[in-house]
Amino acid sequence: MTTVNTRASSKLNPLDIVYAAMFSALMMIGTNITSFIPFMVIGGVPITLQPFFAVLAGAFLGSRLGAISMAVYACIGLAGAPVFAKFQGGFAQILSPTFGFILAFILMAYVTGKIIEKKNGLPAYITAALVGTLISYIIGPNWMYAAYKLWAQAPEAFSYKLVWIWMAFPLPKDILLAILAGMFAHRMRKIVKRKR
Repeated sequence: MTTVNTRASSKLNPLDIVYAAMFSALMMIGTNITSFIPFMVIGGVPITLQPFFAVLAGAFLGSRLGAISMAVYACIGLAGAPVFAKFQGGFAQILSPTFGFILAFILMAYVTGKIIEKKNGLPAYITAALVGTLISYIIGPNWMYAAYKLWAQAPEAFSYKLVWIWMAFPLPKDILLAILAGMFAHRMRKIVKRKR
């Protein structure tokens, strides 16, 4: 099982598929759980639980299956299901200034899982979750800046500095949730191992 060890086999078993689907569904829920509160959108960037579930997917499922679950989520949204922030979906979302975060979630899950596959103590889980979160803060804001500069209508007085001012608001939440995701995944893997 992927949550217990890394297998050389490239095939997914039924349980793998269930886990991938479950984390894709959790991303859909986490995306819009805060969208009902208007002040949870800063500079067009919704404050969501997506980073939490992305790193949790990598930490619990491993690099390969975690990345697959995030890729499935992205594909469902691009196919037209309203599973992205603000209940949006469709292929046109590729041009959205925040689409870089969707791409980052796939890499977040993969890198988080890879780190844990090399070391599996609690400090490694927390470190992996924080590194995964950092990836979101590298890819997402830079995609957003490029989008506003090249093809999207930028807000008034838009600048690279303003992008990072916006990103400062969710940062404490994302750091805290990354630590909690690492702790939770570590605990869950121990429980799964005991039961197996």
